[in-house]
Amino acid sequence: MVARRCSRIASIAALMMMGFLPVQAGEAIPVPALTIYPGDVIRDTMLANHEGEAPIGFVTVRSALVGKVAKRTLLPGRAIPLNSVDDPKAVVNGTRVKIIFEEGGLSISTYAIALQSGSIGDLIRVRNLDSGLTISGVIQADGSVRISDS
Repeated sequence: MVARRCSRIASIAALMMMGFLPVQAGEAIPVPALTIYPGDVIRDTMLANHEGEAPIGFVTVRSALVGKVAKRTLLPGRAIPLNSVDDPKAVVNGTRVKIIFEEGGLSISTYAIALQSGSIGDLIRVRNLDSGLTISGVIQADGSVRISDS
């Protein structure tokens, strides 16, 4: 019982830190101003404020939406569930990506095919075009994948 209550408190604290707070009655929540389709990058101009209360599990802060990608159709005037948006993908499955290995003063780079889609900071698998080996690396801000020896 105590563990369940602590888990719930930890979940609420995590939502608060990410900007997904339950709002009080009378506060505005962000809702789509127009239909937003899956794959669309959400811009500030696509959102409107709606007076009302959003249940837990819905986005309550406008800044938490801007720059995200819709995972499903978002209808005008409706609250947006947390699981309906995602970070934009920096690497798409099946695309050619630059892979980089650096250690000490040595730097090796070549190209690979992404075997998974991912956002910046995600660990994904890629297949080296030269050797055919499957390796894992972390997606960098420039879209390359950094490989480490560990």
